[in-house]
Parts: sequence; C-alpha cells; structure tokens
Amino acid sequence: MTRHLLPFALAAAIAFPAMAGATDLPTPPRIIVSGEGEATVAPDLAILTLSVMREAKTARAALDANNDAMAAVIAAMKAAGIKDRDLQTAGIQINPRYNYTNKPDGNQDAELVAYQVTNTLSVRVRDVDKTGEILDKAVSLGVNQGGGIAFTNDNPVATVTEARKKAVADAEAKAKTLAQAAGVSLGRVLEITDQNIRPAPMPINAKAFDAAAGATPVQTGENSYNVQVTVTFELK
Repeated sequence: MTRHLLPFALAAAIAFPAMAGATDLPTPPRIIVSGEGEATVAPDLAILTLSVMREAKTARAALDANNDAMAAVIAAMKAAGIKDRDLQTAGIQINPRYNYTNKPDGNQDAELVAYQVTNTLSVRVRDVDKTGEILDKAVSLGVNQGGGIAFTNDNPVATVTEARKKAVADAEAKAKTLAQAAGVSLGRVLEITDQNIRPAPMPINAKAFDAAAGATPVQTGENSYNVQVTVTFELK
C-alpha cells in the first residue's frame, strides 16, 4: 500500500511550490491621490428647537402651566401649516429649584422654593420663508428658553453627487500631473473610497427671539456639501 501512495505524494510535493509561486506576482506600479469636491445648494428645511419653561410652587402646578403654554405653541404651529409629522417632543424635564443660605459652621441650608418644568419641541419647517414668522408666534405664546435653528436639505442626493464628481475629477487631474512629472502614464483605476461631509447646523440662541416688532429676520444662506475621495491608479 505504501508503494501505491508514493507517486501521489511526489506529485503533491511538486504541485504545491508551483501554486505558491503563482501568488507571488509583483505588485504593479500605482499612484494614490486624494481629491476634493464641493457643491452648494439653498436649504429647503429649517429645524427649530423650541423650549417652554414654567415655574410654580408644586410640580403639578408647574406641569399644568407648562402644558397649557406648550399646547398653545403646538396649536400655533399647526395653524401656520406645520404637519403633525414635523412636530416632535424632544424632552420634558421636571427640576426642583432651591435657595441656599450659608451657615456659620460652613454648611448650607437648602430651601425648596419652586419646581421648574421644561418642555422642548422640535419643529421642521418645510417652507423656510416662514421661519421668522413661526419663531415670532412661538415666542409670543410662551417659548422662553433654549432654542436653535439648523438649516438643512430634505434630500441633498443630487448636490452630493455633483460634489462627488468634482472630487473624482480633482483626483484624476492631480494624478495626471504627478504621472507626467514622473514620465509615466496613468492606467486603469484600481480603487476609490470617498467620505461625505455634511454641512454643520447653524445654532441661534433663543435670546435673539425676544419679542420685537415685525418678523424675526432670518437669513438661510447656502449649505455646502463636501466630498473627499482617495483614488488608486495603475501606472504604465
């Protein structure tokens, strides 16, 4: 039986080195470059963060007062055309408030003086031209704490695609310049990776919304979408 197996063992010993040699092919010369692309678009969506804070001697009384004020704010949002799907409670907090007095021994006495209830509402405004008007209504009806605006885009796919094309073109131009300087030419693309950078929200403090005559002036500006790509080219 040993004599019959010996030819197979010799064949395997010869085949394995051949297979190993096939995987040791030299890596073709290549160049790796990065590219950047930017595209801008006017925002079509404003996200407001509006907070109502009410204070009373008891938590129940503070919550009731807050509920009345927030109900009026929500009703005003709906009257202004905001749909239910664009209104979302972001948080409710109930906190005691104390007065502290110093004692001769260095300690403090804490006196419970009131309870504070804060209700925060997130509002998506799809008609950005109404942003100032909606802010005015909210403040006049009880929004008195926190607050912020973020201008964004509901569907920025087309803008990001434009930025991505610019980034790839930028990478290719850099690669051609480097290849020409080195006396070689570009071959096929071996690999592409990209990273999207969304525009950061622009926060505005609610103190800017204090009651004043006329609608609150709001400038939407433009959102800039940036894409960075890394492209690997074969060199010939």
